[in-house]
Amino acid sequence: KQWYQRRVAITAGLAKEASNTCDNICGATDFNICDADISIQGMPGKATSYGQRLGHYYNYGCSAVGNSNVLFDEVQAEDDAILTGSNPWYFRFCCCRKA
Repeated sequence: KQWYQRRVAITAGLAKEASNTCDNICGATDFNICDADISIQGMPGKATSYGQRLGHYYNYGCSAVGNSNVLFDEVQAEDDAILTGSNPWYFRFCCCRKA
């Protein structure tokens, strides 16, 4: 538990603004170093094996805006698009850590 508490204290997953870079988003917080700008989509259900595909992800890198479609922006997305199982879009997040 102790290693987990230390790691949680130095990392953050932040919502990705469609028109900004994760370098900028992370840099404006206490978690000022960007490790990744990811989009992620999980599949419904429980894993039944370790080799089973459970979702999809893409790393856009920290310094580019990447796909600026607002449908990839969880903050700007419509409420009914969030985790309904019918949302075909990926949401994007900044993976940030403290320097």
